[in-house]
Amino acid sequence: MAHYAFLDANNVVTEVITGIDETELIEGLDPEIWYSNFRGQKCLRTSYNNKIRKQYAGIGFTYDEVRDEFVAPQLYPSWTLDENNDWQPPTPKPDGDYYWNENLLAWTLYVKQKN
Repeated sequence: MAHYAFLDANNVVTEVITGIDETELIEGLDPEIWYSNFRGQKCLRTSYNNKIRKQYAGIGFTYDEVRDEFVAPQLYPSWTLDENNDWQPPTPKPDGDYYWNENLLAWTLYVKQKN
């Protein structure tokens, strides 16, 4: 059993399915080719263990044809892609329990509420 991502014309993932094992053929064709032909939509294998194409593709991920890898959607408008196709905040996350606050463009410490 393997997982396959279907891409639109802009290389954005529109659906991910569980399909035939990647080592098997369908009507004599590699599964990526067969699924692409069957759906009339580009289809690429993706992997839960991140062994191929960098990371498991989800709906909204983009396929980078040059690097043959899936890129996660941009989390926040202020974040940029680094040389590894990973989204990075404008400032590194400090140690501790912080979340990104896009309105402030800063990391904000989680405040625990008292019961």
